[in-house]
Amino acid sequence: MFDGGKLKRRGEMQRERERELREELVQLREQHRALDEEIVELESSAAVDQLLIKRLKRRKLAIKDRIQVIEDQLLPDIIA
Repeated sequence: MFDGGKLKRRGEMQRERERELREELVQLREQHRALDEEIVELESSAAVDQLLIKRLKRRKLAIKDRIQVIEDQLLPDIIA
């Protein structure tokens, strides 16, 4: 027998998950942008801390990777 209630709940859960992913995406993009600005500022300062810059770049890359994972979940490839 067809249970429309289960399908409705599943759809609601999926929409909630997508909303959460979009919120996380916004936060990650803001963090990525802030790290980029911090790196540029540090690189242009007189006392350059290469170790700190390297750590920030690594963190920025990890954030970019997470952004890509979320974008892939939200916008799956369309098989042509």
